[in-house]
Amino acid sequence: MVGDPEIPKKLLDDIRAALVGKDAPFLRFIDGELDLKWLDEGDSRLGITRFECDHHEIYRRKRLGLPPGKVSIGINPILKGDDALYLHTLSHELLHAAGFLDHDGAHSDIVAEVAPAPRLRDSPVLRGIREEVLSSLPERQWICGNCGHSWERRRVTKPVRCPKCARPFSKSGK
Repeated sequence: MVGDPEIPKKLLDDIRAALVGKDAPFLRFIDGELDLKWLDEGDSRLGITRFECDHHEIYRRKRLGLPPGKVSIGINPILKGDDALYLHTLSHELLHAAGFLDHDGAHSDIVAEVAPAPRLRDSPVLRGIREEVLSSLPERQWICGNCGHSWERRRVTKPVRCPKCARPFSKSGK
């Protein structure tokens, strides 16, 4: 892989500002302890944060205000062409590296504020993942319980409306 991924200074400044007054004990160590690399081609994860020690030791260091040790963030190389999703994923992983370990509402709120997730239509990576999932699904036949219209389509969820009568979908038959 040519060149390691980089953390934009503005993103790190925004994360620091968003974490003021919050429990992020490793934030002050992030500059010296962080290693940012590309994940292997074909990895299914968009990003991952790894600490050099196990989770018991991480929580102990967090509680005692000790440095986390070496922290590695891996970013999937498919994000190279999708700046918004790259920033969103990187901000998510940087929060973990800062000591914000749980995926709770506060974690999601900070990521949404600092680097909002792109819409499906604006992200080539998300569209590609969607196509991959849909292509692996079997084609199903849907029949509207109101007008009897039938159609075949690959779907993850059941239809909301009938494409012919536009009434809320009620299933009959298959």
